[in-house]
Parts: sequence; structure tokens; C-alpha cells
Amino acid sequence: MNIGEKLPASLGLNQNGEEVTLANLAGKKVILYAYPKDNTSGCTAEACSLKEHYQELQDAGYTVVGISKDSAASHQKFIDKYELPFPLIADTDTTMLQQLGAWGEKTMCGRKCMGTLRTTWLINENGEVEKIFTPKEIKTKIHAEQILEYISEKGC
Repeated sequence: MNIGEKLPASLGLNQNGEEVTLANLAGKKVILYAYPKDNTSGCTAEACSLKEHYQELQDAGYTVVGISKDSAASHQKFIDKYELPFPLIADTDTTMLQQLGAWGEKTMCGRKCMGTLRTTWLINENGEVEKIFTPKEIKTKIHAEQILEYISEKGC
């Protein structure tokens, strides 16, 4: 996904087995964030940052949706454990992550492997990408603040 492109019509199924679609999100600004794995330190820090600032993000007109290759059951446990107020899409076959450009080669512990590239997209009310936070830009512990700073600077 690049700036100006539209989200796909269907993003996948959330932790409740409900389809998340562009039609459900029509007229809403969306923070779509891809993360590697439930219950890992960086992913938990990122999710909790978004949770802690959820009201501010909503006040700015945004809804939050996460996506990873974890199962719906894993997502539900993650949501319950950290009381996350937003849905998580279970992309177990990585189809959507690949379509979004958030699946690729990365290095972990000095070894190259395929995995989720931590990425966040800010989507406007028309379903178009307005901003992309790349893996190197995202600071998991303060990611919500990074987003809020961008929103404030751009007057979104």
C-alpha cells in the first residue's frame, strides 16, 4: 500500500469472526497497524500505547484496527489480557499482510526469515492511505504519541 491508494474491500476476519470491510469503515478515519505477534514485548508495548491513548485517537476522529498472522483465539486472549478496546484481524495465511506490503524478509537474531513488517497506515474517510509509518519509524512504547503528533502537525 502506498500513499493515495485505497484499502482492499475486505481486510479479513477479526477476533470474533466478523469481517472487517472498507464498507464497515466508510466515512471513518482508520489507524491500521500490522504487528508481528500477540503477547511479545514490542507488540504488547505498541498495543498498550494505542490503548492508553485510544480516547485521544477517537477524539481526533480515528478508529484503530490491528492485524497480524495470529489466530482469532490468540487475538481474543491478547485483547482480554490487556483490555484492548479495538479489533484485531487474524490473517493466518498472511494474504492481507502481503497485499498491504507488510510481509517480507527481516532479520531476527542474525538470521533472515519471512515475517510481518511492523507498519501503520493512517487511512482517510474515503479509505485512502494518507500516511505510512514504516518499521524503522515506529517506536512501540510511544507509537500512539507518534500518531497523535503527526495528526496534530497535519491538522487532520
